[in-house]
Amino acid sequence: MSTSLHHQAIEHLGTRIVRGELPTGHVMLAEHLEDELKVSRSVVREAVRVLQSLGLVETIKRVGIRVLPANRWNPFDPSVIRWRLAGEGRGAQLRSLAELRTAVEPVAAELAAANAPDDIRSELVEISHAMREAGVAGDVPRFLDLDIRFHSLLLTGSGNEMFANLVGQVAETLTGRTMHGLMPDHPQTYALQWHVDVAEAIATGNGPAAREASDKIMRETIADMEPSWRDQPRFRPRPAGLIRGR
Repeated sequence: MSTSLHHQAIEHLGTRIVRGELPTGHVMLAEHLEDELKVSRSVVREAVRVLQSLGLVETIKRVGIRVLPANRWNPFDPSVIRWRLAGEGRGAQLRSLAELRTAVEPVAAELAAANAPDDIRSELVEISHAMREAGVAGDVPRFLDLDIRFHSLLLTGSGNEMFANLVGQVAETLTGRTMHGLMPDHPQTYALQWHVDVAEAIATGNGPAAREASDKIMRETIADMEPSWRDQPRFRPRPAGLIRGR
């Protein structure tokens, strides 16, 4: 099976579902997808299997492949996040991710001050200074790479495996913000300093200072992005008895 064709099939279908081009309840047939995507049945079958694992579709015997509503999607999957960031629901997705990070990252920073191994502590300090240099220089690609690495190390350094599993989601958030023009070419000097403050507090084992500086970063992030989601509706849960309904 061609990995490239497999990836293209997933991206094509996933993007169309998340954008609403293939609405909830829409039924697709495998043979039609073969013709549309110009791929083999095995590629379609594997792509559908991946989309099923993300909660985007379900296969119904003698019916076909049915698109599921958004409340069935896996909101933590990096692919779903990327597709949502590319669509009209970008603001709502950014809000959800920013609020999640605000709840998690300051705690992760405090935990990292207590639990991170020495190599992570030293690398965080090194990266924070490199981020400041890249930010001042307006080197956007380098800053993005460093920013992803910084926050990934912060989460993994916490010693909490559930926090560490948010690395992919944070990477997609930072990448999406950059790709869609929601990150400044020259970050604010104080925001760059806060990253240094987080790193140095973790390096010296000062948990409260690490948490405080990380909280400043996240609150500034929310303040910067709030206009992008001001008019976006929030998630509304369905009644408990209907969550699994068809």
